[in-house]
Amino acid sequence: MKIHRINPSKRWSDATVFNGIAHFVEVAESDDQADITGQVEQIFEQAEASLATVDSNKSRILSVTIYLTDFSNMEALNEAWDAWFPEDCAPSRACVKAELANPNLLVEMAFVVAAGEKFL
Repeated sequence: MKIHRINPSKRWSDATVFNGIAHFVEVAESDDQADITGQVEQIFEQAEASLATVDSNKSRILSVTIYLTDFSNMEALNEAWDAWFPEDCAPSRACVKAELANPNLLVEMAFVVAAGEKFL
């Protein structure tokens, strides 16, 4: 089976798809000075674009690993999370406390999604 690499560069691809399953990672790209709510909203907006790239949508997200720099931000993260997902579509998730490469970033999310048929 073919591995689809979306916008590959020497260091990473925007997304990779194998056997109909897509993987991509999002961090706040437009404003890394935003608070946790602002960064999560940026991540979700970017995720919507990434989902469209792999012919998918947020109801087809299978799993998300969340890397959070400070668990005191968990409540705000959960509020944004609950508002973003449609009813009965929340994926499995793990939330890990981590130090991120950019100290301004408060959160990073790694998504696993069911891609569209053209990626089978």
